Amino acid sequence: MAAAEPPPAQLAQALVDFSVHGSFPEDSVSKLPLDAASLPVAIKALADAKAKLQAEIHAINEETADGVRTWQANAQSIQDDILRSKALAAAIVKASEAPTVPGHTVDEIEAKADFLIRELNYNSQVKEALRGIRTVNRTLDEVEQARDERRILDALHLLEKSWTELDKISVSRSCRAIRLLDIRAFELKSDVHQVFDHVWNALINVDIKNQRVSISSTREDETMSLEDAVIGLKAYKEVDQRTSRLWQDINQAVLLPRLDLAADTVPGIHTEDGALEIRGSTDKSIPSLFADLERVFSFLVQRLPPDLVETISSTLLPETMDKITSVWLDSVVPSSLQDMNHFQDVIAATKDFAARLAAMGFSNLGALQEWTENAPRVWLSKCREAALDSVRVKLSGGLGAPTRVEKVEKQMVSQSEGKQLVASGATASADDHGWGAWDDGDQAVPEETNGGADEPPEGDDDGTDAWGWGEEGGQEEVAPEESKEEPKEEPKEVPKEEPNESKPDDDEEDPSEAWGWGDEAADEVPEVPEPPKTSQPEPQTRELVLKETYSISSLPQPVLDLIFAIMEDGATLTQDTYAGSPVAAQVAGLFSLPTLALAVFRAVSPYYYGPEIGGNMYLYNDSVYLAERLADFASAWKQRAGISPRAQAMLRLDNDIKALHAFANRTYTNELTIQKTILRDLLGGSQNLIHTDDTSASLSSAISRVHSLATAWEDVLARSVWQQAVGALADAVAGKVVSDVMELPSIGQDEAYEIAALIAKVEELDELFLPSRFGVGEGKGKEEEVPMTAQFAGGWLRMKYLSEVLQSNLAEVRFLWAEGELSLYFTPEEVVDLVLVSFEDNPRTKEAIREIRGNVRPLGEGR
Repeated sequence: MAAAEPPPAQLAQALVDFSVHGSFPEDSVSKLPLDAASLPVAIKALADAKAKLQAEIHAINEETADGVRTWQANAQSIQDDILRSKALAAAIVKASEAPTVPGHTVDEIEAKADFLIRELNYNSQVKEALRGIRTVNRTLDEVEQARDERRILDALHLLEKSWTELDKISVSRSCRAIRLLDIRAFELKSDVHQVFDHVWNALINVDIKNQRVSISSTREDETMSLEDAVIGLKAYKEVDQRTSRLWQDINQAVLLPRLDLAADTVPGIHTEDGALEIRGSTDKSIPSLFADLERVFSFLVQRLPPDLVETISSTLLPETMDKITSVWLDSVVPSSLQDMNHFQDVIAATKDFAARLAAMGFSNLGALQEWTENAPRVWLSKCREAALDSVRVKLSGGLGAPTRVEKVEKQMVSQSEGKQLVASGATASADDHGWGAWDDGDQAVPEETNGGADEPPEGDDDGTDAWGWGEEGGQEEVAPEESKEEPKEEPKEVPKEEPNESKPDDDEEDPSEAWGWGDEAADEVPEVPEPPKTSQPEPQTRELVLKETYSISSLPQPVLDLIFAIMEDGATLTQDTYAGSPVAAQVAGLFSLPTLALAVFRAVSPYYYGPEIGGNMYLYNDSVYLAERLADFASAWKQRAGISPRAQAMLRLDNDIKALHAFANRTYTNELTIQKTILRDLLGGSQNLIHTDDTSASLSSAISRVHSLATAWEDVLARSVWQQAVGALADAVAGKVVSDVMELPSIGQDEAYEIAALIAKVEELDELFLPSRFGVGEGKGKEEEVPMTAQFAGGWLRMKYLSEVLQSNLAEVRFLWAEGELSLYFTPEEVVDLVLVSFEDNPRTKEAIREIRGNVRPLGEGR
């Protein structure tokens, strides 16, 4: 058995079979790998097959030469036969005119005449076909002669002529002579194309590896020029394809390395000895880029035929221009007024570069022209993009280190309001020296600390902070749904100071002494003149300085710096020195950028603040701080000297400040809503807390949650806001307990004491609102302090009185209603329902119910 052929030989045979016979190789051959070693064998096999086919064609031509001559001899004999047939036909016609010719003779003569006519037509067609074949054969001989003499264009024209002559021959293409002529014309066409391909490759050389492009119009060893080769390739419809490939090679060899802005260094483009090459390095300036590109385009115009330049200009150049504008030109657009002179120089250089390219004959430069026309809008877009990206980058970096800031606000308060503050436990700051000392409002104002000052030491806080004065977004702005309902305070008995009673020596001073309230009633103070006695004295007022500190993250200041910088650029653009600047018309758009930056802050910030501990409260503080600083900036801007009236009028931050306040309120309210929902879920959700499996554990979880939030928020929020927020949480717990108890169908004595024990557990939250926690009444024991929980949790006393009712007998309930303050927190029907579920239905119970319903407001309308 013969050994199997090696894979290269099998591949070569498969290519030859496909080229000659059109047969596809078997699967085993198709799967063979094609490597560099197989190509020479395959090329040699194809060359041998080509030589064999040429030899066969020449042999066929030699074999058919005698046949052609025979056809010519036959044609001559046919011509002679035609002449004889005409003579015979004339004799037949003459004979047909004789009246004595029989009928059957006439039929025979007509049949013979028809046959002769058909033969005549056939012989005429054969003659014409033979003449056409001879003509085509001679033309192909001329093509061969022109090819051998390197007259390639003449050979191409003769080939086109032979195809036209071949199409005129009215013979089927299946005729062997026609097929042979077709094969010969195709081979000559391939030979001519190889010449054009050789000339193109000889005159145009692009070395991508060495980054060098060489283009020549002619060469000494080539009789054909590049322009002639282009004309020839047009006949093969390959000009566009070859031009595209040429531009791609030039792009990879020269343009892409030069246009790589991200590279550390960029090479320069040089022309030398008819070649374009990359070498050395150059700077990344726009003028340098345009100079190198001008060398490239000038080189192409000088070296390439106009047809190729037009193809490059119309179809291939726009992509390069787009890259220049989107990468290089956009990169030099400044994001502020800095480097504006350089930006103007770039615009001028771009216009000059476009003009020079147009002078060279290049078109489709719309990208450059559009960029120069839209340069001001491009600059504004860059400013907008930089501003928005700056906000996003700052937010993505996290909250950073917190900063304590102080807010100082002044309010005029009357003497009666001051006494109310004293009764409520407020104390003066260390800078205040009594009511009588406030003769001058300016002298009473403590030195204002820097907005980014650290937290003041303990004991230096203003005691009035607990009341929320001066806190933006306090009980009226931050959470309207909770502040509109004023908390009901448990009446407290404040002991009246005796006129002649001396001041105690211990540390427990009366807070009113620090404020000087009530000093007018002391006889032993001669410094205070007795006010004139009038029938209607006007209330005496003094200026009160209110201070609070709260924490902000590191994010507001960069946002403010960005907005202030944009405003400064806008003010600068309105000056006369920038009247001729191309970006002066974009000043209105520049003044609108702060609105967009703040909108991005409001839209994106919840995603970055939310995961942090106390993040939403930081977001609330940051938003309030931003609004306050922007309001201060806007106020100062309106009265600022040195800026144009136009710049003063174009600053519109009012809506942004309102939006920030609204955003802060929403953030605060949403955070409280979320925490209240969590507390409600911990307390059983929609299920009654008293009926849960482990009521005590549920309540402990909720109380622990309130404590943890209070601890987390204490270092973040201002004191007044912290009291309000934690009070809202305590109120939520108290409200859930009260509502669940009120829904019980019946309450036994044991169950009542258990519920009272649960309420006592909730009252542990009073520890969060002890005055000593806020620096008020320090030195007293916890058992002597009165928690201020009821001031910030509206339902706190309602829960306490519910506990009292559950632990009281019927007589005590009647007393609480008639003489106590139970009616301040429960309606008559609610008390009746509690009586019905807690006591047996008997005459005493009914009498108590009638008494409660009959005395709807036992403490009077004024209470």
